[in-house]
Amino acid sequence: MKTSRHPENGIDRLRQPAQSDCCFILKKEICVKNPSTLILLLVVIAATGVLAGGGADKFDPGRDAAKDIQNATAEAKQTGKRVLLDVGGEWCIWCHRLDTLFATHPDLNEFMHKNFVVVKVNYSKENKNEKVLSRYPKIPGYPHLFVLDSSGKLLCSQDTGELESGKGHDPDKVMSFLKKWVPPTTKR
Repeated sequence: MKTSRHPENGIDRLRQPAQSDCCFILKKEICVKNPSTLILLLVVIAATGVLAGGGADKFDPGRDAAKDIQNATAEAKQTGKRVLLDVGGEWCIWCHRLDTLFATHPDLNEFMHKNFVVVKVNYSKENKNEKVLSRYPKIPGYPHLFVLDSSGKLLCSQDTGELESGKGHDPDKVMSFLKKWVPPTTKR
């Protein structure tokens, strides 16, 4: 159904699409008449979700963090990157705020992925990943970042509280942190 505003009284009314419209209704505000356009729109929406931190970029209690870190260090060796462990959970508002920072600052997101293999390590009631996290210093709060070299050696343990400003993370502080820990061959 499509919404239309009545000009005299400003009341929203729902309009049923005509049979000839052959609409695919995604929301009451969107009516896509062409199936090809619908498919393209869904692909764009799916890709945007992945780039903005959705999908595989969530903190998943079912993931094998040890295996993810092992795979990340192998990739880092091949690509000359470092590993950035982002420890947190879906329950953590500050974890979502950090994800939002990267989603809304493409320069930060691009710089991070150019220089780091990023691994989200879940910490929640369902899976605290205690065995994996016992390898690293105690975490004072979430999200927490660890930087590893390509052999898995810990280089930095970063309390993200130091990267905050107001009700979010400061883009300049986060960029400074990332620049400090890029691999030596890509220092900028």
